[in-house]
Amino acid sequence: MKIVVIGGTGLIGSKLVSTLRARGHEVLAASPDSGVNTITGEGLAAALAGAQVVVDVANSPSFETAAVLKFFETSTTNLLAAEERAGVRHHLALSIVGSERLPDSGYMRAKVTQEKLIKKSPVPYTILHSTQFFEFIGRIPEASPDGKSVRVSTAMFQPIVSDDVVATLAELTLGAPVNGVVEVGGPERFRMDELVERVLRAKGDTREIIRDTHVPYFGAEIDDQSLVTGPGARSGSKRFEIWLKESQAAK
Repeated sequence: MKIVVIGGTGLIGSKLVSTLRARGHEVLAASPDSGVNTITGEGLAAALAGAQVVVDVANSPSFETAAVLKFFETSTTNLLAAEERAGVRHHLALSIVGSERLPDSGYMRAKVTQEKLIKKSPVPYTILHSTQFFEFIGRIPEASPDGKSVRVSTAMFQPIVSDDVVATLAELTLGAPVNGVVEVGGPERFRMDELVERVLRAKGDTREIIRDTHVPYFGAEIDDQSLVTGPGARSGSKRFEIWLKESQAAK
């Protein structure tokens, strides 16, 4: 089966490409670097020729509100139109748990717009909502102007290792479209400030942690329900403590 992975050179995309190729499938890692540009449309028709499944894990190069909305609107519109012309039978997209619950976030609004375009398209689809990745926890804190402290929300969240997200994506890629949303999250829930502190300390970062219930996440204030999965969600298998030990050992 021919599978095209849009954003196939990023953290999730490159792992997914390797996983699917190891299972014997023809997989094209599509990105501007490989001559496939979903914004301009360059190379799309050739890339999608003969493809049965397209997986979109691409992300906007800018998180500025207007730019991120334009990226997801343009990219998704062009991609779905090209898929319809090529006869693609399954469009799979990676999105975020809680995107619809955070309308104050420009980034989350853009992801919701992306999902609406997918649902309106005649191409059969699956949308995977994932919680935050372990690998990105260190990027969450907002540094103070003097660089001596970081502000972190105390809200509950449910991070997951990227390998578990890839495993779920691979399963969905090889399955039938569900024409709906599937959720996946980590096996444990934590206070965000607690986990950020553990990651920073493991890196040797000794800045003071300021716990702030009002600090925004992607531009929106969050609570204990904003970033956690609901009933029926799938669960990753790797626990945070194991991942942290392995990541430190690898360094």
